[in-house]
Amino acid sequence: MNWGARFLLSFLAALPSGAAAQTLGDPEYGAYLSAECATCHQRDGSFDGIPSITNWPEEDFMAAMFAYRAKQRPHPVMQMLAARLSDEEIAALAAYYATIKN
Repeated sequence: MNWGARFLLSFLAALPSGAAAQTLGDPEYGAYLSAECATCHQRDGSFDGIPSITNWPEEDFMAAMFAYRAKQRPHPVMQMLAARLSDEEIAALAAYYATIKN
């Protein structure tokens, strides 16, 4: 099984029940929650090799955060941060960061 197929299966396993049917989040709530993210992920994407999270499709952002939360994507700091977020908070952050253009 190739990496892409394994990631897709891992992502689907990490989704909370009913996640596919949920509506996407509230960008205003995401803006409120984003201060901790901005500590490392600068809005313009420039900070010691840490990737930009702005202008991501919401579904991709959510997939990454669910994978971190399930410890299926390796990065101890992101795993810890994602573990503290609810589904609603992840969706709100995804909605907010999707609106920011670099």
